[in-house]
Amino acid sequence: MEEENKVYVGNLEYAVTEDELKDFITEQGFQVKEAIVVKDKYTGKSKGFGFVKFETTAEMEKAVETLNGLDFKSRKVNVSKARKKTDSRFNSRRDSSNYSGGYRQPRSY
Repeated sequence: MEEENKVYVGNLEYAVTEDELKDFITEQGFQVKEAIVVKDKYTGKSKGFGFVKFETTAEMEKAVETLNGLDFKSRKVNVSKARKKTDSRFNSRRDSSNYSGGYRQPRSY
């Protein structure tokens, strides 16, 4: 599943801010609707990746082609179409397991 008009930007330097990410992409000729650098919820430090949203699908697709592999603050960024987050806490394999849990009565012979 893909997020509409949003790209994933990976391999960011940990000190990169949302404004710097937005400026970098704008300098490449794109109009950015929103730029987010993902941060650890406990420490507030960057996780080294973010997301950028564009106005149109065409602009998003062109951004993937143009930006992937470019140097940004001494690192080559990985840019791809963003996918919707899945909730890993509720893994579908867990639901299909053969383990029922609970107490089992010992067999009497």
